[in-house]
Amino acid sequence: MKKIHKTWLFLIITFTASYSLAGLFYLFGGNFKGPYGTIMGALYMLIPMLSVLLIEKGIYKEKIKEPLRISFKLNLWFLAAILIPILLNILSMGISLLLPDISFSPEMAGMFKRFESSMTGEEVVEMKQSMEEMSIHPVFLTLIYGVLAGITVNGLFAFGEELGWRGFLLRAFKRLSFVKASLLIGGIWGLWHAPLILQGHNYPQHPVTGVFMMTAWCILLAFLFNYITLKAKSVIAAAIMHGVLNGTAGISLMLVEGGNDLIIGVSGVSGFIAILLTILGLFFYDYFISKEKIMLHSIDKSWIEA
Repeated sequence: MKKIHKTWLFLIITFTASYSLAGLFYLFGGNFKGPYGTIMGALYMLIPMLSVLLIEKGIYKEKIKEPLRISFKLNLWFLAAILIPILLNILSMGISLLLPDISFSPEMAGMFKRFESSMTGEEVVEMKQSMEEMSIHPVFLTLIYGVLAGITVNGLFAFGEELGWRGFLLRAFKRLSFVKASLLIGGIWGLWHAPLILQGHNYPQHPVTGVFMMTAWCILLAFLFNYITLKAKSVIAAAIMHGVLNGTAGISLMLVEGGNDLIIGVSGVSGFIAILLTILGLFFYDYFISKEKIMLHSIDKSWIEA
């Protein structure tokens, strides 16, 4: 009963604090297109971690490092945590280009059109000029900076989420099958984003539909994040994967013209297909090559605490 109580306590504290913060941001006229939106998003990401610390250390006085898999012991799955988000972006872009009324734009015409809604004409012109003067294509710069940010500052804030989703909840649901735990954690993770999505984050053109899109996206991503956490035996690997995905998400959009936020990009329909293909690839690896067979068993078969 203790673990059930702790799980509900975590959900109540996390959702109450998160939704309250998002509500205050809205009431005070916050806008996700500006710098305050970035600050708001960063603070929001820390709430699951703060909830875990309050419950585990503040209320129950328990250890968290080993039980919640906070491990910096590197292995090849940390590398996979960096490469998979890059793969998802490349696949998403390729799939987008197969869809109707969407074309390849190496000069990034589609990206500049999207910026026109949040920047002045002069700012867009200045951005075009600065990018034309670059010695290498902006896509490669985004890739480099995205990976570096993903393993540093982005990864740090992503850890704020991952300690809750892949640390606390994955452990709390460890008696469930991998599939059930992924569906449940993904659904919770997606709904946690709801107040941000309704304010125009991620899907600014379709904020209401975006709530359902984000929930479905998080459910799909949960299969990848949970798998990486269990294989790497570390929630830090999940934080890196999350950080790199956030840092490189623009790559899936930069060379694509046409479509909208529900269709293109790593969080659009093209991204859903890319994630499904990646899950399928990991399933074949898990079933035919890996000795652990994580996807076919309950979480506790892999969640061996130190």
